[in-house]
Amino acid sequence: MKRYRPHILVVTALAVVLSTGWHGALRNALTDLGFAWQSRAASGNVVVVAIDAPSIDQIGVWPWPRRLHAELLHRLEAAGAQDVAFDIDFSTPSDPASDEALVTALREVGGSTILPSFKQPTPNGGGAHINRPLKPFSNQSWPAVVNVAVESDGLVRRYPFAEKLGDALMPSMAVVLAGQDANRRPPFLIDFGIRSASIPTVSYVDVLRGDTATLDKLRDKKIIVGATALELGDRFSVPNGRIVSGPVLQALAAESILQNRMLRWTSDIGMILGLSAICLLMMYSWRRFAPGARVAILISAGAAFELVAILVQARWPLIIDTSLCHIAIVAYLAAIALDEIDFRSLLGRIAESRFHRIAMSLGDGLVCTDEDQLITVWNPGASAIFGYMPAEIIGRPFETLCAVPVDDNARPSMRNAARQALLVPGGAVVVEFEGRRKNGDTFPVEASFSGWQGTDGFQYGAILRDISLRKREADRVRYLAEYDALTGLANRNTLHAGLVDMIADAGQRSCEVALLVIGLDGFQSINDMLGHSAGDLVLQAVAIRLKGQAGDGAIVARLSGDEFAIAREGSDGGEPIAEFAERIALAFEAPLATGTRQHRVRISIGVAVYPEGGRNADDLLSNGHLALSKAKLTRRGGHVIFESAIRQELESRLTLESELVLAADRGEFELFYQPQVRLIDASLIGAEALIRWRHPVRGYVSPGEFMPVVNTSALSERIANWVMETACRQARAWELSGNSVRVAINLSPSQLHSGDLAHSVATLLDATGLTPSLLEIEVTEDILLHDESRVLDMFKRIQQLGVRVLFDDFGTGYASLSYLKKFPLDGLKIDRSFVLDLLADSDDAAIVGSTIGLSKQLGLTVVAEGIENRATADFLVSMGCEEGQGYFFGRPMPAEAFERQFLAVECAAVNAA
Repeated sequence: MKRYRPHILVVTALAVVLSTGWHGALRNALTDLGFAWQSRAASGNVVVVAIDAPSIDQIGVWPWPRRLHAELLHRLEAAGAQDVAFDIDFSTPSDPASDEALVTALREVGGSTILPSFKQPTPNGGGAHINRPLKPFSNQSWPAVVNVAVESDGLVRRYPFAEKLGDALMPSMAVVLAGQDANRRPPFLIDFGIRSASIPTVSYVDVLRGDTATLDKLRDKKIIVGATALELGDRFSVPNGRIVSGPVLQALAAESILQNRMLRWTSDIGMILGLSAICLLMMYSWRRFAPGARVAILISAGAAFELVAILVQARWPLIIDTSLCHIAIVAYLAAIALDEIDFRSLLGRIAESRFHRIAMSLGDGLVCTDEDQLITVWNPGASAIFGYMPAEIIGRPFETLCAVPVDDNARPSMRNAARQALLVPGGAVVVEFEGRRKNGDTFPVEASFSGWQGTDGFQYGAILRDISLRKREADRVRYLAEYDALTGLANRNTLHAGLVDMIADAGQRSCEVALLVIGLDGFQSINDMLGHSAGDLVLQAVAIRLKGQAGDGAIVARLSGDEFAIAREGSDGGEPIAEFAERIALAFEAPLATGTRQHRVRISIGVAVYPEGGRNADDLLSNGHLALSKAKLTRRGGHVIFESAIRQELESRLTLESELVLAADRGEFELFYQPQVRLIDASLIGAEALIRWRHPVRGYVSPGEFMPVVNTSALSERIANWVMETACRQARAWELSGNSVRVAINLSPSQLHSGDLAHSVATLLDATGLTPSLLEIEVTEDILLHDESRVLDMFKRIQQLGVRVLFDDFGTGYASLSYLKKFPLDGLKIDRSFVLDLLADSDDAAIVGSTIGLSKQLGLTVVAEGIENRATADFLVSMGCEEGQGYFFGRPMPAEAFERQFLAVECAAVNAA
């Protein structure tokens, strides 16, 4: 079988080529090459009268009137031309006079004219349409077909003797022109060895104008008239990269017939004989001659075949098809190469070279050893990791790279790991061990071991990576997952896990677990005024102080921005939870030092205690936050221990906040007005605007119930601005009706925080047209406490507008007297808590008297609130108080009721006067 293997390979190659038709392209290429080698001139008996670019330029736009063709026929006859073939479409009528002139010319030249017919595809993809000359023309001429076949490679090679048009067989134009019989003859190959440039060509316009030299070239010649101008598009691709016009192609076909060069390929018998000769020659010489001799025989045979083919084609109109012979020769050459090359050795060398290139380019370390685990391959990556150069390490045992174990664990065995790799899908085992560098440093190494059977026995390999950086990154990721990056405290996840463990332990020991959720009061102002870098320093200082106070066994964590937590187990005889929380809060009475600054930070603490405050970690965290919210609302700087009532209270607050938003959207808020009078005669001087909520179900809701929620919610600024605008518009309406009623409104802290209050007041006065002196703004101590310098500047600008500023609820704060001197105030209101028992309580009387006296010395107006009887009003007058308000003079009422009760009286008094 091995003896016949080359011949079987050749037969298989030939079968594949024949089945796919690949030899056709080679046959065409060889034929075209023969045309290039056997160039010959045309006979000169066929002349092309070209409709060229100069003719189109001089005569005009194509198509031309047929009278010109008639005149051309007369010129050609007069010049002594033989047959004339027109490669021009005469299938459609044109100018009748021109058509008649052409018919007359065809008749007069005596029937020696050939007119074309041709098939043309229809635009809609149906059957081909046949274009024939018009009947009057065909009756006076010879018919001929001009269609040629374009092969799959886009070239024209064959020329038909005739083609069936309809029911009749019509000869081709070159056949008619050459005077050949067209019956039942197959197409022939045009001899493209005839140079197209050697075909005589004259210009149509030169013949038409009777140029003598041109006409002399036409005597006794066969004429083809057709378009050669590029713009007319009658072009064909022919062998050897040439492009010729339709008339020139017809002329080449006619020349092939006239010169007896109607080429044909030889039959398959010759091809079979040639192939047989090659196969017999190779079967005889395969084992008798050396490979070089066989190669020389094959090349010589191929050259001999091609030489014979060229000689035959030059003498006779025959083309010997040598394509399969050449394919067989190439197949035998390949068989010789395959027979002689040691592919196993070649593939081994290729694999070894590829392995070496890959090994040397790896960034990881690559180490290979022999069966005794002595290093045989050492790449640059391994040098970079361990510090050894190849000359220092090759030949040494693999264990040189392993650190001495610190325990009883043995060093990794390359042999054992590689043997295991053979049993693992994927063929590799990954092991981590401590490596040792040349300088003695140890570091973690990840090794992927593998093994294979080599030519020199079993061999081992390992890809080594220094994973010390990866280990450090993993430790850092683990740290960041468990601790806060800024403060170093445990994060929420770690706190949660610690609470779970503490609760599990407390359940067994029947003890408490306390969770303190700690919030910083006013921390946002530090970020706003000093920047986040200063805020970060404060958070770090808070963390240090909490860790110092929490004690051993407690978990101190940072939950979010300015929230911290402490979790600790309670024990018998230990510090009670309430005292522990109080101690943490007192620890922040001392300022926090951050660099050159000191900050006073107060904290609020929410406490949740297991099991009453929650049965699991999530409940403790949730309830601790609820207690913190309660502490911030009621006891800033202190602590609140969670009770179930707190959740109910806060849930009610959330419900109330939602209802307040809907109330603002639906316009359920109203302003009531309580009269302010001059005490000496009870005459009206103003009114205080007080908000009321008309609930669709509950009716009017007390401001004491919803205003504390409003003042601490995001709705505060919106409602406060609505109150100010509504009160100003109402005051302006009263002013326009002739009643100058001074309207007092209570300022909300949110209006100071949100922007420039003085600018907002000025804009509102401009928009409403209200006289500034009719607007009075009442401020409380908590407003004056916030950013004193900014508030002082703002109130000065408001007073410059002409608006009055009063200090409300005087006497209930801690530093009220100092504010009377520091801030630009126009008056103050004595809180109703001092006025209600004024007649019965001497202390209240002393406070009120002192306040009135001090105010007069400072030039301030005094308004007393809560006057409910005439005796109280008279006593205040005796003390020097000039203005007051209370139920004795009138309750808060809607604007319409206020107008009826007070403004109508004023109008009546004015009218009576």
